[in-house]
Amino acid sequence: MDEPISIEERYPARYWHLLDDGRIQCDLCPRDCKLKEGQRGACFVRGRINDAMVLTTYGRSSGFCVDPIEKKPLNHFYPGSSILSFGTAGCNLACKFCQNWDISKARNFDKLADQASPEAIASTALELECRSVAFTYNDPVIFAEYAMDVADACHAVGISTVAVTAGYIHAQPRNDFFTKMDAANVDLKSFTDAFYFKQTGAHLQPVLETLQYLCKETDVWVELTTLLIPGHNDSAHEIGKMCEWITKELGQDVPLHFTAFHPDYKMTNITATPASKLSEARHIGQAAGLHHVYTGNVHDTSGGTTYCAHCTQALIVRDWYDIRDYQLTAQGKCPHCGSPLAGRFGKYESQFGMKRIPINIGR
Repeated sequence: MDEPISIEERYPARYWHLLDDGRIQCDLCPRDCKLKEGQRGACFVRGRINDAMVLTTYGRSSGFCVDPIEKKPLNHFYPGSSILSFGTAGCNLACKFCQNWDISKARNFDKLADQASPEAIASTALELECRSVAFTYNDPVIFAEYAMDVADACHAVGISTVAVTAGYIHAQPRNDFFTKMDAANVDLKSFTDAFYFKQTGAHLQPVLETLQYLCKETDVWVELTTLLIPGHNDSAHEIGKMCEWITKELGQDVPLHFTAFHPDYKMTNITATPASKLSEARHIGQAAGLHHVYTGNVHDTSGGTTYCAHCTQALIVRDWYDIRDYQLTAQGKCPHCGSPLAGRFGKYESQFGMKRIPINIGR
């Protein structure tokens, strides 16, 4: 029996239609949940009340933090800047390896202690001198209405917006949602549908379609992340095929982050990813023609450094999230050969650093 939806949780949702059999179908993501009165979708935060769809987490967050932009991870979107990060609860995927499962799989909404209007979030980001606001921790696709309203409020005061997402979304809401985003880090969790279906309860093709849409039809700055899980998605063959597809379909300049898995949620019996596997994956990506391949969740200065794709000079040297050297011009060009670096850049004076600052936001 689904948890009853309280009056406070009933924010009108978009993207649904009535079926001939009396159920309503959610049209937000490819799960196409079909609901009877009082039922919730697989994401748990969208449900049916009085013959309409509601979003139960509008204006309610699992917490706010100020982070370095590199933690999203985004290495080519105003490097060194700070970003106000928040999420809600629930998820439309069922990843057995989820690293934020206490938030994404939350069924007790007491976790959503922080409440904030879109305008309050935007004004707080401005006050804290954050260049961007990130929708993260859980997938913003499932709280799209809230995220889009926050994005509008942010843009009104000159704050950029970032979506950290699995990209599992239908075409129409995808267009509406990403029109409001300036950058996105998309999880490409594997390059086989078998992995997606068995380990996440989803499918690969809709994610590939989202990536093609973002890179070919929008101005959204895109970076990709693949969490390498030993024995599941880390074979050299699969990594090679994925990198070849990215090069061909998305372009050589799309940054790709290979990050290390640690045992969590329903995969506590799997060992952590060795640093050598991440280095191997990085070399495979470079051999496939990708210009910017990074390693994450491990100490690897070379794997975190941004190099000029033309002359190979180190332009942004990183030690974890700490920028040790920054040579890029304010116009985003290499000072050695004059070649532009793919991404979004501005005048660099200092960095936010490695700190993570929890904050409270009132309505």
